[in-house]
Amino acid sequence: ILNYDIMARFRRRTCIILLLFILFICSIMMALKTLRPDRAGFGDPFGLGLLPELQQRTVLLDSRQNSLNMAQGDTVTRVSNLHSIAVNTMKASMSPVKKLEEGLSSPNYNFHIFYYTWYGNPQFDGKYIHWNHPLLPHWDPKIANNYPKGRHNPPEDIGANFYPELGSYSSKDPTVIEAHMKQMRSALTGVIVLSWYPPGMADENGEPTDDLVPVVLDYAHKYNLKVTFHIEPYKDRDDRSMYHNVKYIIDKYGSHPAFYRHKTSTGRLLPLFYVYDSYVTIPEIWANLLTVSGSQSIRNTPYDALFIALLVEERHKHDIHRSGFDGMYTYFATNGFSYGSSHHNWASLKAFCDSNNLMFIPSVGPGYIDTSIRPWNNHNTRNRVNGKYYETAFSAALLVRPEIISITSFNEWHEGTQIEKAVPKRTGQVVYLDYKPHKPNVYLELTQKWSEKYKKEQEQWLM
Repeated sequence: ILNYDIMARFRRRTCIILLLFILFICSIMMALKTLRPDRAGFGDPFGLGLLPELQQRTVLLDSRQNSLNMAQGDTVTRVSNLHSIAVNTMKASMSPVKKLEEGLSSPNYNFHIFYYTWYGNPQFDGKYIHWNHPLLPHWDPKIANNYPKGRHNPPEDIGANFYPELGSYSSKDPTVIEAHMKQMRSALTGVIVLSWYPPGMADENGEPTDDLVPVVLDYAHKYNLKVTFHIEPYKDRDDRSMYHNVKYIIDKYGSHPAFYRHKTSTGRLLPLFYVYDSYVTIPEIWANLLTVSGSQSIRNTPYDALFIALLVEERHKHDIHRSGFDGMYTYFATNGFSYGSSHHNWASLKAFCDSNNLMFIPSVGPGYIDTSIRPWNNHNTRNRVNGKYYETAFSAALLVRPEIISITSFNEWHEGTQIEKAVPKRTGQVVYLDYKPHKPNVYLELTQKWSEKYKKEQEQWLM
């Protein structure tokens, strides 16, 4: 009887230990999933529906994907007190540039960061722009009916899951632009990739921003930063319109000291343009512009440049090569969502580019969450894991030894990919995410860390 009791207690203890071990393993697996999502994620029809080429009636994944994602400006009379306080605080704390330079390494011109100047508020724009982003409906009416509709109501309720330290700011506010330059400079990024539409054009709900380019260039130069252009898919974008718009950019801005030119392996200094949603246009059209024999060829002209295409699906790499592009980037900060944004595919993409004389520019990001504007899209959220997700992306990028790394993003607040300073905030209806237990500048510091690490490793690659 005694032996039976001992064995029974032993079995119970063993079962309890086994159960606790299983629970521990499950929790570890869930944490790891945020860092490296299931490779089958891109094959999920839910994810595919977010891409314009594959789901014609959808909203695009990226709120900056112009046609569907922006806030339509309301006429609002209320000015954001929080924004004014934050800007005044920022003014008081601004250090002279010379003093800033003394404590920083030189900018890393191989770190490119996507930047958006589409935000507005009543003080500078007469209304809120983008902060009052609408809630985008799911393309399936049955699913859409399960989620709220309407739009956000700034300044307390904005179209983002995080809240900016500068409040619901205007991209036209010079103090905001300078604060942004100071942050990007402190992070040791070197090239601002500015979202751009031709003069008088904008996304479906936004406002034209080309008139801000000279201001951005001037402030960038003050902080020893460079500016290149992220050409958005404006209406009727084709080989002819692209030729004229590239000519416009180079003629108007090419002589500015902050205008970015990339030194090629042959020693040429050429402008560099990122072309968003390039895969929407067929390779034959691009080849007219980007190949020497093309009918609208820009090659070997004063407007020749390096053109970088967006790669989403694996097959796009062949289209990019046929089109005459000079390289490819991945943009999305959602590891596992698309073929291009999946870290485990970067080595094969880099090998393809190397064998075809193309540049491979992986895009790293701190996380992803857009449920403030797409409440049905929790599936594609990528937890920041207190900075670990960001560092995992940088580590994956450095493994393939890229010539350039792009960062998604400095301030794409709608999709929660920003590294701009964010602060804790709670309102009656909303509790915003924040960077705790870290400070508001943690992602700037992590970027600085990896910028320095990249420089050291690059020196070894070139030896």
